[in-house]
Amino acid sequence: MRLRAARLFDARRTSLMPNLDSQTILIAILAVVAFAILVQTILLLAFFLIVRRSVRAVQREYEGLRDEVLPIVHNVRELVARVAPHIENTASDVAALAHGLRAQTADLQAAASDVLGRLHRQVVRIDAMVSAVFHAVDRASGFVSGAVAKPVQQFSHILTSVKAVIDSLRKKSAPAAPASDDEIFS
Repeated sequence: MRLRAARLFDARRTSLMPNLDSQTILIAILAVVAFAILVQTILLLAFFLIVRRSVRAVQREYEGLRDEVLPIVHNVRELVARVAPHIENTASDVAALAHGLRAQTADLQAAASDVLGRLHRQVVRIDAMVSAVFHAVDRASGFVSGAVAKPVQQFSHILTSVKAVIDSLRKKSAPAAPASDDEIFS
């Protein structure tokens, strides 16, 4: 039975596997490679068609966009061509104005410096004059004070002396009367 099963197994094996020689294997590999190349060709063709369709769509969009943008570009060029001379003139005018302002600022600064210098000299001169006036007034007041105070002081001394003499003469000529209590306390 074993032997019978082994023969049966070998018979099935040989009937399932045809005789595979190298030529048959090469033909099978060639068929697989041809099938792979055919699939690759189909895929490449599909990719080519998709890319071609996309390129055409992009070209249509580009031409539509170009048709919309081209007039704008022409208008901008015309505008720049018309405005460029005015801009250049304005820029040169602004540069000339800035140069003139710089020159006037320098002149104004020089004039202000000159005026400040003159003002400083006048202030110094007025200060000297006022100081001289105050010094003269101080000297005059000292002189007047000395001229008036000395005679007034001498006159005051003379009056004090006269008063003292009169008081002493009165005391000698008046008798000494006893003072009453009423005169003392009144």
